[in-house]
Amino acid sequence: MTRPPTVAGRLRAWAELLRVSALASVPGDALAGAAAAGARPGRGTLWAIGASLCLYEAGMALNDWADREEDAAERPHRPLPSGRITPAAALAASAALTATGLGLASRAGRPALTVATALATTVWAYDLGLKHTPAGPATMATARALDLLLGATATTHPQHRATHPQHRALRSLPAAALLGAHTYAVTAVSRHETHGGSTRTPLAALAVTLAVAGTLPTRTPPSPPPGPPAPRPHPALPFPNPGPLSVRSHLGRPHPGRSHLGSLLALAYARTPATLLLHAALNPSAALTERAVGGGIRATIPLQAALAARAGATGTALGLLGLVPLARALARKVSPT
Repeated sequence: MTRPPTVAGRLRAWAELLRVSALASVPGDALAGAAAAGARPGRGTLWAIGASLCLYEAGMALNDWADREEDAAERPHRPLPSGRITPAAALAASAALTATGLGLASRAGRPALTVATALATTVWAYDLGLKHTPAGPATMATARALDLLLGATATTHPQHRATHPQHRALRSLPAAALLGAHTYAVTAVSRHETHGGSTRTPLAALAVTLAVAGTLPTRTPPSPPPGPPAPRPHPALPFPNPGPLSVRSHLGRPHPGRSHLGSLLALAYARTPATLLLHAALNPSAALTERAVGGGIRATIPLQAALAARAGATGTALGLLGLVPLARALARKVSPT
């Protein structure tokens, strides 16, 4: 007679289904987006982080629901094929998490809700149809980029509340593109983690990682929101009167400490998946490919920190580094893939 699962067993099953070890890679999207938009994290950023976490977990549950027949043959130990969680419960959890994520995003304003809706639509489209098509990696990259834009549109600069959300989103597009490029590479490798056998894909992912890392130390210049023009110099003064633009120009000069921090974070980002990707290319087994995917997921955190430092948000960058040990500790308990 089969014993009913214990409370600990149920929690373990849901932790595996929702990939809780990968959750540490989520808050940095919104924080990097806020930094790229030139704003400090605020209440809107917190709503965006909550929405991101819910939508990420919704995607994890929906992913296993959609792949339940495939997992029954290739990964029978997973929660759904092993019977520890029913498909109906996984689908209901995905729907509830999606609704909760959209509700949290709405608290940050209509522009944030618009981006969150696009993000949720992308997640559901990926899991229900695009995952196993050539458009799969691009769809997942779009989802990560939208998650960063969610943080940018949800965060308002306290001194420039009138700044249009579209302006903040445009400012964060370069950071979103870099995060999307990394996600594309990791997703492309993950398509081989069950059977292995690909040498070219890990090498291509390694090339993308190095290219992204090489771009990170370049600090993005600040772009102040539209406002009244600076006062023209008075002709009677022997030196030009320093107006607001002069102050912004001075503050926008790269600080040596920030430049060094950006370079160190770029190195930390590249180092995390580089060795694992190289191993997967030299020996394209399923086990080494899966390890490379896990390394790519963990590398998202130093990438987010480097993007924040690139925008001049040193405090945010250092704070995000504190999530790295948490991600490693959780990965020892539950696989992030």
